[in-house]
Formats: sequence, C-alpha cells, structure tokens
Amino acid sequence: MRLDKYLKVSRVIKRRTVANEACDAGRVTINGKVAKASVDVNPGDVIAIRFGDKVTKLQVVQVKEVVRKEETTEMFRLID
Repeated sequence: MRLDKYLKVSRVIKRRTVANEACDAGRVTINGKVAKASVDVNPGDVIAIRFGDKVTKLQVVQVKEVVRKEETTEMFRLID
C-alpha cells in the first residue's frame, strides 16, 4: 500500500492530500530515509512524521485496505 494511503486509512493523518503534501515536503521518513508518497509500506517499517517541532514515530503492525474506525489503532504501534 502507498504511504499516503496508509497514513489516511490508519487515521494518522486525516486526509490523503495532506499526507501527500507532508511526504512531498520531506517531513515523513520510513526506516530513517525521506520517503515519497508512493513508497510501499510493509509491516515492521518505522515511520517518523514531523508535525512542527514534534516528531511522531510509529511502527507498522499490519496493512489493510479497509479498516473500521475502532480497528485503526491495531494498524500501528507508537514508539517513544
């Protein structure tokens, strides 16, 4: 699954266009490398997103095309 779609489906970022813009601006990394929106996301990948001064790190647990709102927290695990 594409990175921008994963961020939207998992509800880390609310809209896919916003996720796409964050990737284009270089604010999203996968496994320590700056990632474009079209990069494939796999279980075990570590995604870091910069929101202003704050950096949110999460590890991909599972990738699903369709997820109910209650199940989105099962798709990733926050890393401190």
